[in-house]
Amino acid sequence: MKLNAGIVTAKLKETKQFYTEKLGFGITFENEFYLLMHTPNQKDEISFLLPNHPSQQPVFHSEFGGQGVYLTIEVDDVDSLYDTIKAEGIDIKVPLRHEPWGDRHFVIVDPNGIGIDFVSYSGPE
Repeated sequence: MKLNAGIVTAKLKETKQFYTEKLGFGITFENEFYLLMHTPNQKDEISFLLPNHPSQQPVFHSEFGGQGVYLTIEVDDVDSLYDTIKAEGIDIKVPLRHEPWGDRHFVIVDPNGIGIDFVSYSGPE
């Protein structure tokens, strides 16, 4: 079984630009209404779909409202990525911090309002 999260959004162009230029994602597949992207290591994917597209069933028509969704992306060196993201001028919503349960992480938000939590795990204190 493989999971691919999908977000319905009118912001395909902005989303593609953000994920490719700022986060290093690649394009797995793209057409005029659908964008499938993969992480830099090509291990995981996420998709984006235009709302109300006539080729899609009604369950896939409503656009995401911009709240209540987040992604967690585990990285080997969250400190280095934090410095890179900060140097890019991307707005950091939660600064780099260490949590007592073992997360060292920070959070940014994509053009759709999706929180992206970059994390390295070190184990609980």
